[in-house]
Amino acid sequence: MTVVVQNDKNGVRRKVASRIALAVLAATALAAGCSRPDTPARPAQGQQLLPAPPARALDSYATRLRASYAARAAAARRWGLKQVPLMPPAPPAAPLHVHARPGFQVEHQESWDLPPVFTTVPTRDKVVFLTIDDGAEKDPAFLRMMNDLEIPYTAFLTDYLVKDDYAYFRTMQSSGVTLNNHTLHHRYLPGLSYEEQRREICDMQDIMEQQFGTRPKMFRPPYGNYNQDTLRAAKSCGIRYAPIWNEEVYVDHWEFRETDQRLRPGDIVLTHFRGRAEWNGTMVDDMRRFLDYVSAHGYAVARLEDYL
Repeated sequence: MTVVVQNDKNGVRRKVASRIALAVLAATALAAGCSRPDTPARPAQGQQLLPAPPARALDSYATRLRASYAARAAAARRWGLKQVPLMPPAPPAAPLHVHARPGFQVEHQESWDLPPVFTTVPTRDKVVFLTIDDGAEKDPAFLRMMNDLEIPYTAFLTDYLVKDDYAYFRTMQSSGVTLNNHTLHHRYLPGLSYEEQRREICDMQDIMEQQFGTRPKMFRPPYGNYNQDTLRAAKSCGIRYAPIWNEEVYVDHWEFRETDQRLRPGDIVLTHFRGRAEWNGTMVDDMRRFLDYVSAHGYAVARLEDYL
């Protein structure tokens, strides 16, 4: 049976003016097309001319944008970022169809409709997706930072590391973070039988439902290692996707899967719940490195679930 093994490593004003100008042009064109030259159209009694409401709405929108940016900029300063993180674009109107990455398929991948293992989402949006694994470190400052900056991320939890403080992850979930399956004990799955793998995944599904009210649709195999039995077991437990990663960020460096050592639109980035006990820094330090890098390269952080 094939085993797939990874490395085992833990101008608002200009825009508003432009939109107002377009609204005025549209209103002018509408009036010209629906009126005779000698009988100009007039607004009904008590109504205002057409361009006024769009202008007010755009002005209100611009005001909200300025306020949102000011709050984001203040948060960036508080957390010591080099620049303000970019806002992601609106997510796609319909979910994207994700296939297994070439070379990451197992036998009968398509014919058995097994969960795809992928490292990048097929989008042209200049976004990356932050994913965080296991749950060992439970840093309250990390939660405050991500809430202040409004940075989306996806967590993959391992029960033996989170069961001492499920409440921490409920707080995370209440802020909109999706919690997903990273098995009960973080074992090397290809070394287990099908039934043993199924227990690692399905029993974690049960715990996720008991503790967080939902059975995840996403699962990440520990270390990114899996075989056909892994994906068969995951599917039997209700899993639809098995994302891994294209980059990994640590508190003091980045590591890249691709040889050109650069980000791509739709890349999935991995990091871990770690602190000073294992790293030379905190999760806040780790996120500062992550955000400074993606922002400097013109990328925004988007929510993975919004694209699937």
